[in-house]
Amino acid sequence: MTRIFLLFALIFSAGILNGQEFRCNVSVSSSRVEGTNKQVFESMRTDIYEFMNNRKWSDNVFNTDERIECTIFIQINQQISSDEFSGTLQVQLNRPVFNSSYNSPLLNLKDNDLQFKYVEFQPMEFDENSNSNPLTNILAFYAYTILGFDYDTFSPLGGSAYFQKARAIVNRSQNAREKGWRAFEGNFNRFWLIENVTNQSYGPFRELLYRYHRLGLDLLAEKPDLGRSEIADALKNMQRVYRSKPDTYINRIFFDAKSEELVNIFSKGSMDEKGRVMSILTECDPSNSGKYEKILDQKIF
Repeated sequence: MTRIFLLFALIFSAGILNGQEFRCNVSVSSSRVEGTNKQVFESMRTDIYEFMNNRKWSDNVFNTDERIECTIFIQINQQISSDEFSGTLQVQLNRPVFNSSYNSPLLNLKDNDLQFKYVEFQPMEFDENSNSNPLTNILAFYAYTILGFDYDTFSPLGGSAYFQKARAIVNRSQNAREKGWRAFEGNFNRFWLIENVTNQSYGPFRELLYRYHRLGLDLLAEKPDLGRSEIADALKNMQRVYRSKPDTYINRIFFDAKSEELVNIFSKGSMDEKGRVMSILTECDPSNSGKYEKILDQKIF
């Protein structure tokens, strides 16, 4: 009996030590596609869920409660053939904040160039040296991108290895039939996402990710004034990137995820701090300037 108990204990421990990185929620909507077998989309959802959550994406150890919370939502707009589909893919990523129950939004981006083949009951395979499967290529690209952003918030430039893996997928996909991988296909696609985060000219953005989250948000519960001050100072990095090139994808990504959070954070600041932050936000994110006016409307208690 003792040997059996030890065997189960070892198996259980191995499962923990080899725990995968993601707790990824997956949704697939086919509401815009008529006259097809809807079961195929449920199988698709299950296969994508298992691909994201059961694959080992790094060499690091993740306990179950340490897994990265993210969401992938796929909207199928067209069934091109019996096994080919097109639509959009939305990626959302949250990061836990220390000493709180709050999860900070880190990514909320939409990919409008989703086109892939899917055959029900056929294994979903990904080869890091090939671009033979468009669907797993896209999913792997975003898996590594998610890891890169998450790791960057916990250590300076901590996500570099994962961004390089995502960049390798982009490089291999330059001759792909599907859109989204090349520079000339738009300003806000997979090519420009990974170009921006790996471009040293925009290095202040990645420094921002660490300062904003690890040195700022993680201090808010215990030292709110200090944490808020660090976030305000870190926003100057975003201002530097914006002034270098206003229409970068990373500028859009950051404010799409953070605009509401920034209002909540700085509504509790001093008038001087609010003024300094408002100057940066309205310059770098003019489309949300009306939203940022709420910062000035809030009173300090």
